[in-house]
Amino acid sequence: MRSVGDFQLDQRMMRYSQFIPRLYNFCISLGFEPGRIMPSRAFCSDENQGFPIILIAKHFGAFPFNHGRVGGIVATDRHGPHAHHGQDMVIIQASHVGYDPDTEQFGSYRRLQTSHCESTSDCGKIAGISSWYISEYHFACENILVERRNGEILVTIDSQLLDGCRQEGLVLRLESMVQQDEQGEYLILRTLSTSKIFLATAAFAERFSQLEEGEAQVVGSALSAELFSFERKIQDVEEGHDHLERNLLPYMPQIVTTSFPALLAAQINSQVEFDRAFRAITQDPAYQGKRLFFISGINIDVSPEMGQIFPLTKFVPWAAYFQESDGSHMTYEQEELWELLSQQSTDNQDQIDLGEAVQQAEELAEVVIQEPR
Repeated sequence: MRSVGDFQLDQRMMRYSQFIPRLYNFCISLGFEPGRIMPSRAFCSDENQGFPIILIAKHFGAFPFNHGRVGGIVATDRHGPHAHHGQDMVIIQASHVGYDPDTEQFGSYRRLQTSHCESTSDCGKIAGISSWYISEYHFACENILVERRNGEILVTIDSQLLDGCRQEGLVLRLESMVQQDEQGEYLILRTLSTSKIFLATAAFAERFSQLEEGEAQVVGSALSAELFSFERKIQDVEEGHDHLERNLLPYMPQIVTTSFPALLAAQINSQVEFDRAFRAITQDPAYQGKRLFFISGINIDVSPEMGQIFPLTKFVPWAAYFQESDGSHMTYEQEELWELLSQQSTDNQDQIDLGEAVQQAEELAEVVIQEPR
């Protein structure tokens, strides 16, 4: 089972209105030159990611380059174009997850532009991918029966979960659940029409010590992440259609067994994408000789109230990579990164007035574009 790493959420959230000016000031402290910074974002395409983008433009003085694919995947083939558009480079990568403050639930977001302001999944791409795995897990939870008979714990498993020829589905780690004979064969006590009965291992039986003689229950949440994995036929193509699912697949047992699958999936995807994109950045010749700061984390989209134009979006940093123009570099882990950002001022003397900038553009003298002859 893959480790999901030490991603701390509590006391590590920062409103975007504070995060972006702090990020800007941190970059300036590293030697970035005001007016020469080309920001870029690798966000999902959802409309609720627009407010962070507006704040990036406001504080960095340039509309951010688009480095992202749906789900917060970093488009590494865009490194070259991004590098050519500025002197100093900043990349912000973030998967996102909705949060409903009324229910205190992660994974949904109230969309004010819908007919009845419905709450829908957020991120929809992560939710769409996860739904099949969650369904497979729920089937297993309801179709494995545990009972105490003659003082022993018996496990009845649906035949579908025992079919070794399946190319897709939840795969039980039977060696952790049921006993084997000296030849390593699983001890089948009885074969029924649609299931088989086994004798539980001592460790698995311990989870049901409260069962009384003759009492039975479905396995439910006792089917924990280390007891199964998933098989799934997906395209193993870098930045292809199934890239996000490819990132999440090794961690799906942890995702489907947590209270908030969308939150954990967003965390994992940002962790995987930071590692992957970091390696692509360090090897891309386009960034050689460039000053660059790459930061990764998650965006938490807090559902807006009626009449609220933009969401209250929060950022949780995970890690960052800084590269000096001479090639020297360093990586910041979450704790150090949080401390460094928190020390920065939220006052940005270089921020632009977006309203004034738009008005200025409106007042410029007309430029007549001549048709080519």
